[in-house]
Amino acid sequence: MEIDALSAEVVDACIAIHRELGPGLLESVYELVLAGELKVRGLKVDRQVPVDIEFRGQRHLAAFRIDLLIDDRLVLEIKSVEQLSRAHGKQLLTYLRLTGQPVGLLLNFSGATMKEGIRRVVNEYRQPQESSASPRLRVNQTIGD
Repeated sequence: MEIDALSAEVVDACIAIHRELGPGLLESVYELVLAGELKVRGLKVDRQVPVDIEFRGQRHLAAFRIDLLIDDRLVLEIKSVEQLSRAHGKQLLTYLRLTGQPVGLLLNFSGATMKEGIRRVVNEYRQPQESSASPRLRVNQTIGD
């Protein structure tokens, strides 16, 4: 499935969940329910994917976690906040850049409608050739559901 069709499937699932459950639940609840819904739809879903970072010769295990990774290429960052801020978008863009993933969806379930809580973020970063200052990453998918 191409990335746009994959994104559309995720958005469709989010809208259905938001219509049934409504706003106001914890992020962890939306993450759990969305993961289950996407699995029912036949997608590969990994939850709370730890990402290791190597920076200047030091390896940092599980430096951060991706909320949901869909089909090994679409990063989902789940929020349940009054309003998305620019920092949320920057966070997702950094996750995409550090993992080398092309696209992510920032999903805020606290709005009156789900449509207002969806932002698509695209990674246009191209990592320079081997630089000693650039971090090395490994997505560790052995942990998660």
